[in-house]
Amino acid sequence: MTVSRSPLGFWRVSARVRILLWLLVVMALALGAVAVTVRSILQRDVDHRISQLLTQETGEFANFVPQGVDPDTGGRFATADRLLRVYLQRQYADPDEELLGLTGPAGDRPDVIRQRRDLPRGIALWQDTGSLTRIRASEDSFGTLERPQGEVRWAKVEIGPSAGGRPGAFVVAFHPERERAVADRTFWMLLALSGVALLMTTGIGWAVAGRILAPVRLVRTTAAELTEQDLTRRIPVEGRDDIAALAETFNAMLDRLERAFAAQRVFVDDAGHELRTPITIVRGHLELMSDDPADREETVRLVTDELDRMSRIVEDLLLLAGAERPDFVTPEPVQLAELTADVFVKVRTLGEREWVLDGVADREVRLDAQRMTQAMVQLAQNAVQHTAPGGRIRIGSRSVGSRAEAGRDRAGRGEADLVELYVADHGPGIPPQDAEVIFERFRRGTSRRGTRTSGAGLGLAIVRAIAEGHHGHVELRPTEGGGATFVLTLETG
Repeated sequence: MTVSRSPLGFWRVSARVRILLWLLVVMALALGAVAVTVRSILQRDVDHRISQLLTQETGEFANFVPQGVDPDTGGRFATADRLLRVYLQRQYADPDEELLGLTGPAGDRPDVIRQRRDLPRGIALWQDTGSLTRIRASEDSFGTLERPQGEVRWAKVEIGPSAGGRPGAFVVAFHPERERAVADRTFWMLLALSGVALLMTTGIGWAVAGRILAPVRLVRTTAAELTEQDLTRRIPVEGRDDIAALAETFNAMLDRLERAFAAQRVFVDDAGHELRTPITIVRGHLELMSDDPADREETVRLVTDELDRMSRIVEDLLLLAGAERPDFVTPEPVQLAELTADVFVKVRTLGEREWVLDGVADREVRLDAQRMTQAMVQLAQNAVQHTAPGGRIRIGSRSVGSRAEAGRDRAGRGEADLVELYVADHGPGIPPQDAEVIFERFRRGTSRRGTRTSGAGLGLAIVRAIAEGHHGHVELRPTEGGGATFVLTLETG
């Protein structure tokens, strides 16, 4: 359908029809202007040719008057009548031209001398005595005569009276109707060809506009079919024009929407999964709470503890949901040595451990200092939870030359300079089968190391989100001598 009705009740014309209408309007104006211009040029050429013909004929006659010789006497012409007859016998007129001789005083009805040739009935000037009288009496040498039979362009040359003779005049009359009819036929032919061209343009324009706008219609159809449950459809991208750029932009928008809805679903699923248990615990203790003060105090303590845990879970889930946003991290120039030292000072209060500032990289990098501090503190807290009092925990940072040296050289990423921030402990370590799953949400591995805690299993997931927000990664490496080392690898740019 090219014309549809909007929800508000207004008729809406499709872009394809609007483009075609504008194209036809512009072409119709252009072709009409060309046809009118051609007609004007042809009419001007007709008028110019008639003027030249009248000037030429009168000029030739004016030259003949003083130089002409009467073939009967061998001398000058004795009368205007004889002069006009001899001259007209020697001339050949164009099909729409009349050569006439008029004799007699100006203002009187003239005697007409003409060539023996016929013009279409009714238009011949020699038969129109009234018009000839007006031309003979006119003081002008050139003029236009409007008659019911049609327009006449004329020119004349006066001949003075000879001894005993009458005055006369040579008249050239031209009937331009047929010449102008040719120009008119050309004009109408151009209009007819323009109409054919418009019809062809309509067909070709309709096909071309449909082909050009096909991706736009596909975008509209895809957008109409998208639902919250299905955001997987994409627009095929062909070519490198504006339409292809539109399709790419629309696909990128769908990618963002799909990630946003996926994050929303994960958030809802995670929240429902993890909050169900503390809610059940809170409800059960409240339902079983008695009037005994000691029992009430213990119930309030347990409920408060579960509510605090729920609050931490919600905050962590909100943090992970925001990791997909472009402003999750705001990198700025940071001195890595200063950042490492600040983290070391802050984590020393997390537990009675042997804290060691293992090393610092003295260079400037671009990163979000607050987010990186949050990640390092989380790794340090994790190390405290899984080591005994007095255990050694090392904090540090270092520069590595490339991904290959960092053990993470990936095809297509180049040999960018990297830095590493790490937290190493000498606890029981992590089994190899748990090395990957511990970074997933609500996953703590198949076996816990150290003392059991009340965490929801979101800490390392937050660390990974912060690392990926910096276009880096976090990985687990074994500590020499036993234990676990968590390493944040980041590009220096």
